[in-house]
Amino acid sequence: MISTHYIPPQPAPPAVRAKWKGKRIAGVTVLSLWILGAIGLAAFLIASWDPELVRRYGPNYLSGLWITVQLVVLSALAGAVLSVPIAVGRNSHNRIAQALSYGYVYFFRGTPLLAQTFLIYYGLGSFRPQFEAVGLWWFFRDAWYCALLAFTLNTSAYQAEILRGAIAAVPRGQWEAAAALGLPRSLTIRKIILPQAMIVALRPYVNEIILLLKGSAIVAIITVFDLMGETRRAYARTFDFQTYIWAALIYLSLVELLRMSTEKIEARLTRHLKRS
Repeated sequence: MISTHYIPPQPAPPAVRAKWKGKRIAGVTVLSLWILGAIGLAAFLIASWDPELVRRYGPNYLSGLWITVQLVVLSALAGAVLSVPIAVGRNSHNRIAQALSYGYVYFFRGTPLLAQTFLIYYGLGSFRPQFEAVGLWWFFRDAWYCALLAFTLNTSAYQAEILRGAIAAVPRGQWEAAAALGLPRSLTIRKIILPQAMIVALRPYVNEIILLLKGSAIVAIITVFDLMGETRRAYARTFDFQTYIWAALIYLSLVELLRMSTEKIEARLTRHLKRS
């Protein structure tokens, strides 16, 4: 016979209560420091606000921001296209295709993006006669195109692993159910597997784009006047440290915009799961 007597919850041991109290104090302390830092930064920006500086360099910041957005968006899209055959090669039963895809991913994920950018911008410049002979020197002599190529190759390796992992996360039963219905493999992938994989891959994809956005600041080193390039030029002319603070706030705003957009897209894609 099952007892129906109510058993009141037992209080936590003193050691556990002390641990929880310590964590709450630490959390409140860290939050307070963040708030004080934000207030201090806001006070500094208000006190050092220079309308002339904004009027003079504001248009340059907007121009650099546009170059940054172009570079990130185009490289992310091109990398997404290139990641598909790489992910297919990683899952292929062909050993040659598997080895080539693995080597590609291993190299571009295992070396710094800055080194890859230098390798393309400075290294391939050594082959100017060969590129001129085939009519490609116009591409490799431009720092922006070299940065675009480096970013595309780098992000395609990461996106290939994200795509491969997302497809692997789809339950095997989905493949078996589609096969039982007699659906072609191409239709199975397009209508059943990829929609589910995209839900799994959404946040990793956006995290990769955020890393790409923050990493794009390195192109200022190879004379591309993106947002960071214009910031460096403004600081070189004014020696005003707030030029870097404004650049940091712009990058932070872009990251926050991506984060909020991701939450809305994810809520839209998973609305059927919440209803069930």
